[in-house]
Amino acid sequence: MKELSSEKRALLAGVLSLVVIVVWSYFFAPKPKPQPPATPPAATQPATQPGTQTGAPAPAVVKPGVPTSSQAKAATDEKTIVIENGLYRVELSNRGAVVRSWVLKKYTDDNKPARPLDLVHAEAAQKFGWPFSLALDDAALEQQVNGALYEVTPAAGPLDAPTEVRFEWSDGRTAVTKKLKFESGSYVVQVETSVTLDGQARTHSVAWRGGFGDSTVFKAAELVQLFFSAAGKFTTVLNKELGVPDQPAQRHRRAGSADYGGIEDLYFAAAFVPEKAGTLALTDWRLDRDVVLEGKPAKEPLAEVAAGSAEGAGPLVLRVFVGPKDLDILKAQKPPMGELVQFGWMEFIAAPLFYLLRWIYDYVPNYGWAIIIMTVAINMVLFPLKLKSWRSMQKMQKVAPEVKSIQERYKKYGMRDPRKQQMNQEIMELYKRGGINPVGGCLPMLLQMPIWFGLYRMLTVTIELRHAPWILWIHDLSVKEQPFPFLAILMGVTMYVMQK
Repeated sequence: MKELSSEKRALLAGVLSLVVIVVWSYFFAPKPKPQPPATPPAATQPATQPGTQTGAPAPAVVKPGVPTSSQAKAATDEKTIVIENGLYRVELSNRGAVVRSWVLKKYTDDNKPARPLDLVHAEAAQKFGWPFSLALDDAALEQQVNGALYEVTPAAGPLDAPTEVRFEWSDGRTAVTKKLKFESGSYVVQVETSVTLDGQARTHSVAWRGGFGDSTVFKAAELVQLFFSAAGKFTTVLNKELGVPDQPAQRHRRAGSADYGGIEDLYFAAAFVPEKAGTLALTDWRLDRDVVLEGKPAKEPLAEVAAGSAEGAGPLVLRVFVGPKDLDILKAQKPPMGELVQFGWMEFIAAPLFYLLRWIYDYVPNYGWAIIIMTVAINMVLFPLKLKSWRSMQKMQKVAPEVKSIQERYKKYGMRDPRKQQMNQEIMELYKRGGINPVGGCLPMLLQMPIWFGLYRMLTVTIELRHAPWILWIHDLSVKEQPFPFLAILMGVTMYVMQK
């Protein structure tokens, strides 16, 4: 065997030494000790998962290395703040920074004795949530921010509008602020909200929960519905149609965006108006079970609505109108919301009749007598049409025996028999000789019908007639006669006598 040269032996020794060092370093070298973090993380508890129900809001998880959004900020006890102007009295709570009561001073409910009208249904709201609570995609986060104790400025009341109330809360990661500006002599409140998590803005909405309107009025819950105006088109959605089909409690985001929208009953509305026109995003859902209003199970589902921004995450600025569907007040809003007084397709007739009724009321300050005067005036204007109709009917009555005689002669023939056409020709000749228009009695009546339909529609949606008295036992012109429908029966009798 040939000996290796000294150079080759040195090279081989170097290679083997390198292999030994690499193998030993990989398999047998001691592991380096871990370096401690520069800032040790604070001890935290796990956050409540979505869908978990707890008695108090759960603290959020703070992960190592994630910067906190703010210093923790919370109140130690629950308190209420009352704000008033000449139109309303609003009670706020720092538990969730929500509305607990919204009383309209100029209106009463249907209780006996009557009470100032509160648009918030406390029984339902205690179970399902209060107005001006927040709606978020994360159920656990939503529960947390709506149950937290907020610091409130000013800390005491009552306060007279114009004034501003500010709510702030943070657990170190999540930070929420709400600012409510109340105006003097107006039903409008400006609401500004922001929600951040780890310094990042979260998409959220301001909700009206727990029902709305006058729960004491006849069929009030059935009349509560969603409304919105988008691209010049006004739309309403009945409470039975809210939410996701077959899963009504699941929230349904309305497609597109709106100029304004909210929740209403027959006479009152809560309308949300975005800071930038056409950017309002609406979400709705309904509650079908376990709803109690005025101590009784509700027969209709409870409508729920939340208003947010169609432009995504970030601070939310809304103007919120909470008040009566008074046509003059609604038209003075920006944008005008006169469509909330729903005259329907007869508006071109109903609206002028409404202003005529208001004009008469200025001189005769009783809506009962004003309606009678207006009805008499309409009948006087329509009298020529009525007279023409009556004269045509009288002519028809004179030739009625001859018409009957002709019909008797042809009654044995079927409807498809050509001789039936001859019968019609004889009757038309008879009408022609007598100068009778066969539709002369009906046409004038048909021309009057839109006016009476418009009048009826106007009287059913006008808030001025709510709790408006007339005479004697008639104390409310907006509801059916109590305790006995004497006037309805009297009207039927007089109509029968007039026909005879």
